[in-house]
Amino acid sequence: MSNVKNYTEQGGERTVIGGTLEITSEGKLLFGGTEVQPADNQADSTAVDVAGLVVDFNALLAKLKAAGLMNSQ
Repeated sequence: MSNVKNYTEQGGERTVIGGTLEITSEGKLLFGGTEVQPADNQADSTAVDVAGLVVDFNALLAKLKAAGLMNSQ
């Protein structure tokens, strides 16, 4: 047993991060070839009916998709 928090298992199939993973401004995080970025802020909903809530929810979904955090299809 090692005391190393971050390591890649032999063969490279699995990397374990037990410490901090820091991605610098020059780095990228890719998922399925798509760059993942923080999603734009979604304001708290002030909807007073279901139709308004649907609009707010769809805005949130669009922001998650644009950030690469959700598949668009």
